[in-house]
Amino acid sequence: MTHPAHLSAGWVFDQRGEGRAVRVSSHVEAGFLVLSTWKSDTCVATVRLLPDEAARLVSTIADGLARLAAPPDGEADEDLAQRLAQVDERLAARDLGNRE
Repeated sequence: MTHPAHLSAGWVFDQRGEGRAVRVSSHVEAGFLVLSTWKSDTCVATVRLLPDEAARLVSTIADGLARLAAPPDGEADEDLAQRLAQVDERLAARDLGNRE
């Protein structure tokens, strides 16, 4: 897939393929960032963001990633308790084996 060259642009490609991508380009001289949505070689939409708007977007993305990485409430505690119980059982079994 070919796209117009832009020196200060970064691409993120959609895993679904079909040429779907988002391009992020900074326009320092104008003071904004542009997010553009592409399908193959065609730009299908753009969003122009001021620095504070781009910062809010980055924060929203980071929050979403944190939620994806964290297990649902209580699950982490239950999982940890279960793993600790398994370790205790293995240690107890080793202790018994060493005493015999």
